[in-house]
Amino acid sequence: MNPEPQSPAPPRFWSMVRADWAANPQNPKGRIILIAFRLAHWLRCRHRLTFLLGLPYLVLYRVSIEWILGVEIPPLTKIGPGLALHHGQGLVINHRSIIGAHCVLRHGTTLGNRGASDDRCPVLEDHVDVGASSILIGPIHIGAHTRIGAGSIVTKSFPPHSRIAGNPARELRPA
Repeated sequence: MNPEPQSPAPPRFWSMVRADWAANPQNPKGRIILIAFRLAHWLRCRHRLTFLLGLPYLVLYRVSIEWILGVEIPPLTKIGPGLALHHGQGLVINHRSIIGAHCVLRHGTTLGNRGASDDRCPVLEDHVDVGASSILIGPIHIGAHTRIGAGSIVTKSFPPHSRIAGNPARELRPA
């Protein structure tokens, strides 16, 4: 008795797109931005020929997503599945930043380095929730399930399950 043949697993690209789609309900702009990013990332990380054939799309991505919609997510950025963008306007992410699965980024958020000579950028583990207009700068590591308050300036690392806010950001004590 032969078991039924299993269907092949879906490609990683489509599973990432589905997770992003589910993380952005009622948010068509966030869905469009993330689908465009996933395709640009896929093209940029492929063989040279695929990259060259996809070059017109990468130019279109830059013009439409970065210049028109005001969201700067370079195609080489490493982002896990299920990213939620809430009001993505003014979002700036350095291409060396790493974002884990099921994170939330709100408008005005910046993930970057300390300057042209320093290429070390933030690493966000899974389920990190970043408040509006927050700035995360430098070689910092934000632990899983951490919440960052709106307007926070984060320049140091925090452990998992932290609640941080302020300028400079500090861990909030439970009440």
